[in-house]
Amino acid sequence: MSGRKVLAIVLAGGEGKRLMPLTADRAKPAVPFAGNYRLIDFALSNVVNSGFLKVVVLTQYKSHSLDRHISETWRMSTLLGNYVASVPAQQRLGKDWFLGSANAIYQSLNLIHDARPDYVVVVGADHVYRMDFSDMVREHIESGFSATVAAVRQPLRLVNQFGVVETDPENPRRIAQFVEKPETTAPLADDPESFLASMGNYVFNADALVAALDEDNQRDDTKHDMGGDIIPFFVENGDCGVYDFSAHPVPGEAPTNQRYWRDVGTLDSYYDAHMDLIAPIPEFNLYNSEWPLYTRQHNSPPVKLVRGEDGSQGESHNSILSQGVVISGGHVENSVLSVDVTVRQGAHVDGSVLLDNVYVGEGARIRKSIIDKNVVVPPGASIGFDADADRARGFTVTDSGLTVLSKDQVILP
Repeated sequence: MSGRKVLAIVLAGGEGKRLMPLTADRAKPAVPFAGNYRLIDFALSNVVNSGFLKVVVLTQYKSHSLDRHISETWRMSTLLGNYVASVPAQQRLGKDWFLGSANAIYQSLNLIHDARPDYVVVVGADHVYRMDFSDMVREHIESGFSATVAAVRQPLRLVNQFGVVETDPENPRRIAQFVEKPETTAPLADDPESFLASMGNYVFNADALVAALDEDNQRDDTKHDMGGDIIPFFVENGDCGVYDFSAHPVPGEAPTNQRYWRDVGTLDSYYDAHMDLIAPIPEFNLYNSEWPLYTRQHNSPPVKLVRGEDGSQGESHNSILSQGVVISGGHVENSVLSVDVTVRQGAHVDGSVLLDNVYVGEGARIRKSIIDKNVVVPPGASIGFDADADRARGFTVTDSGLTVLSKDQVILP
């Protein structure tokens, strides 16, 4: 790829309705994850680890915390012309906000015209995975196609939950059909229990992408969506290839998690992805130093586990503890605690995700819950043990029994 210019576009305008109440005050890509990170950090880490250092992030809904995170964290060397730039909806072409992911790029074509890239990498901002986009760009160039879709192998039973990539039997690298959430599809020849699901990550020849976006903008029968309209346009022209993510591990990745990719679009999937992190051999490994995950470094003291005033020992098992966590005579297991969380004596936290600055009072009990920032759990309170009682107190409870508290939510004693 020597001499080839690549611009990366991160689509970060998602409203994230299915993640409410975690998205009541922030855009979906800004939702905290895994203690220290925001969801967008995974996409941006993958892009910069791939060597692509000219990056624009298209934002829209409730973007303040996302814009602030990007500006405070993702700083590149301007001397070398590198940048991660947050770009809100600018209404350059009218008074409409972004009408879809394709329209978001169309309204921001000035970014492509200014950068003048040969290729454009388009990445979603709210998935958890590791991926080498430079390898995908290399395969894209070799294929001769104008567009390439990254696809991940998924179990056949999930076929109706994804955009499905069906390949040409005579040329497995060419997409023959792109179907949105079908009831059934043919299994892979080399993996009869799996199919290829679109990851929402693409590579385009820059001129072909601009032409496709121009045509899409002229049509009335389109939702102006990348996966629903732009990719089918290339597929119908026989000009779209597939990149099998599962067959391309990044450096340092163990075979046990090289196929890991999670769409954390719902409260339950967000919770499950956290539980994937805390096993002794985790499904997704945060500790791969050869493909690091970057985020803002917090100015908080080290983790501290100490005895409470009554002499009870602070304990934590099978958990992730972030900077500033203090467990003073409390017990934490199978949980993820974000920055500056406090758990006081006699409190018990099990199978839960506590975001920044949550305070758990003496003797409180928390089970299978997500508690957003700044919540104070009163002494002796119980959360996650009685779904009806939790709903009566104004908490969100999913069909699976997961209890979720919103940012700054007040819990009456």
